[in-house]
Amino acid sequence: MQTNGPGLDERLTEQHASRVIARRPDAVALAAILIIAAAAWLYLLSGPAMPGSMSGMGMTGMEMAAPSLSVWGWKEWLLLFTMWAVMMVAMMLPSATPTIRLFSRMGAARTTSFAIGYLIVWWGFSAIAALIQWGLHSATLLSADMRTASPLVGGVILIAAGVYQWLPLKQACLTHCRSPLGFLMSSWKEGQRGALVMGIKHGTFCLGCCWMLMALLFVAGVMNLVWVAVLSGIVLLEKTFPAGPAIARAAGVVLVVAGVALVGRSALL
Repeated sequence: MQTNGPGLDERLTEQHASRVIARRPDAVALAAILIIAAAAWLYLLSGPAMPGSMSGMGMTGMEMAAPSLSVWGWKEWLLLFTMWAVMMVAMMLPSATPTIRLFSRMGAARTTSFAIGYLIVWWGFSAIAALIQWGLHSATLLSADMRTASPLVGGVILIAAGVYQWLPLKQACLTHCRSPLGFLMSSWKEGQRGALVMGIKHGTFCLGCCWMLMALLFVAGVMNLVWVAVLSGIVLLEKTFPAGPAIARAAGVVLVVAGVALVGRSALL
């Protein structure tokens, strides 16, 4: 008896090819994320140019020479912005991997636009962070290793970051970051512009989730790579691990305790 259409072996081959093609955008997106994040980390490890000739890497991460006492201008701000922008790529892009990979399966040709939209938000944050660092330097409130010179201010920042870990806003933003499929289905837009807008929206949720953790760099040292790595790990755990929300709250408790201890230390000085 003859049958119409392709045989079983041919159909299985077509199905296998379809699966391979479907996985290809996902693999390309993952490879691109790994390459870009690795390049960003290499830049940080190399000791990027900084105002006042601040560079050099010690055994515990970036150790800055004493900042120049001269007034910083826009050239110095641009150096600061570049450093923050690359640091945000290194820290935040890996944590967005699940969403970017899922988006690549649904709209592979627009993945770059989505990723750029996501990074635009963090580059905006970088511009503000560079301005804050510029202002702290001008007010001589930063120590030689680019952290706040006041234990009291450092303690307050730690306490604020710890409390924020428990706030509903933090938890709501974290929920969006932890639900790539739900976010994409509820926010889907067509076209390259739509992908860019979606990336910006996702980046905004991510910013709402993590901005206080990034502010801790002013306590630990803006270019202390040990703390950059620690904070990157916390963000990744919060956003991708099953126990992410519990990890976020536990980190909040640790931060509050550390902040109270630092404030107490400042009172004894």
